[in-house]
Amino acid sequence: MHFTRARDLVLTGLAAAALMYLLVRQFYGQMPPLPTLAGITLLILAVVEAGFGFSLRSRIRNPHRDVQPLTAARAVALAKASSVLGAIMLGVWVAILAYVLPRRVEITAAADDLPSTVVGVTCSAVLIAAALYLEWCCRAPRDQDNQPPERSSGANG
Repeated sequence: MHFTRARDLVLTGLAAAALMYLLVRQFYGQMPPLPTLAGITLLILAVVEAGFGFSLRSRIRNPHRDVQPLTAARAVALAKASSVLGAIMLGVWVAILAYVLPRRVEITAAADDLPSTVVGVTCSAVLIAAALYLEWCCRAPRDQDNQPPERSSGANG
């Protein structure tokens, strides 16, 4: 398993944004008003992941505390899934923002939805950051210090 690449997140976010923009452009008049705090669940997940990452990092760096490999693997899987979710949701919220921002003066609903989109964009970005932090926290201390991995002493073929 490799660490999350920014390129993958950007492509995922752009695909979600393009699809959502087309949907919003077509169906905005039929959509219900967006709840102002709709994106807060992403922020809650981000806070939990950042706390978990901080705890896990201190346990990994402490040679006297044992971290089960399955725990680290699950944390990395959670981090990867959350960063992809954050990228998708960032794309969705940016698409909605791109639609409502220029129309906020002429369409009352667009002006009312603007705070929701700003909250959504912000919380999605925070989730991506927290997920990448959690993933970084799961690296071995040698990887975190940007040192090259140790070579095995076996014969290379």
